[in-house]
Amino acid sequence: MYTLVLIICAVISLTYLVLHTPAFGRLPGGTRLKKISLLPNYEQGVLKNISPTPMKPAGISYLTIVRGMLKRDPNRIPDRTLPHLEPEFNLNGGAYLTWFGHSSYLLQIGPLKVLVDPVFSGRTSPFSFIGNKNYKGTDFIRAEDFPEIDILLITHDHYDHMDYRTLLKFKDKTKHVLTSLGAGAHLERWGFAADRITELAWGEEAVLSGLSFIATPARHFTGRGFKRNRTLWSGFVLKTPDYRLYLGGDSGFDTHFAAIGETYGPFDLAVLECGQYNEFWPYIHMFPEQTVRAAIALRAKVLLPVHWGKFSLALHAWNDPINRVTKSAEELNMKITTPMLGETVHIGSFYPDKKWWLI
Repeated sequence: MYTLVLIICAVISLTYLVLHTPAFGRLPGGTRLKKISLLPNYEQGVLKNISPTPMKPAGISYLTIVRGMLKRDPNRIPDRTLPHLEPEFNLNGGAYLTWFGHSSYLLQIGPLKVLVDPVFSGRTSPFSFIGNKNYKGTDFIRAEDFPEIDILLITHDHYDHMDYRTLLKFKDKTKHVLTSLGAGAHLERWGFAADRITELAWGEEAVLSGLSFIATPARHFTGRGFKRNRTLWSGFVLKTPDYRLYLGGDSGFDTHFAAIGETYGPFDLAVLECGQYNEFWPYIHMFPEQTVRAAIALRAKVLLPVHWGKFSLALHAWNDPINRVTKSAEELNMKITTPMLGETVHIGSFYPDKKWWLI
């Protein structure tokens, strides 16, 4: 009996210590928590989506999900090294976007550099030795390769968007960080100065270096430990002197896209997730066909599908998202751009559309 008690206490203590390592971040407290508690979508200690959003549909048990995960698609991981182009970091005289796989991309707007959701570690995990590993060929870029960043934008606190190891390498060469309300608690624990962090709730606006950012609703969730939805998840409207962009984080399909399009559109470019979906969690990620519908609802001129091409976080084939989203875009006459890893989109001018993943 005493041995069993000691084992249980040891497991509890070890779990506590692990969850309090820096990679898990820190939950909001103090003034930050008070602001969160005043939000209209804050109920009983957690943040809510606009529409009811269960993590799984009715009739689907967790056992069913586990069984499904054991039957993964044999093409879930590419059978070859993915190609890439060497990114250019000194573009000027326009607005450019360079995609690095998954949801990481660099915007170069005039002399300004805006880096979104950088994840340049080998795994989407708080630890370097477990978790989903990146595809071969997607490690062509490192945090050390980047010049100084003017604005680092983090849409929400999931590991595949807010990577502890990557962000530590940007801490001393980032002028300012913009993120969803509450996520700044993680950043402060990791050594980012509070006066260099701006957190927005849905509908709030910040003007940084002459660029306007507005946080908008998304249909998702957050959490780096066992406690979910203590910090906000968002998409962002970016207004530049010449263009209007929609920078979507993770989101299931819902009416918020049409509302954003009506309020802030039309958009010259919409960056939207199109991967990591499944019928077991249909409300928190979009299926590729819904991604096209979201771009149309946003009144976007061009769609850039992301959240694929680097990690397999769902059960589908690695290239299923891009095959389906391009097919749907063609059927619905939605202009789409599909840059290769490291390739640059020149907004308003050049939208690469080669089907490089078929090569």
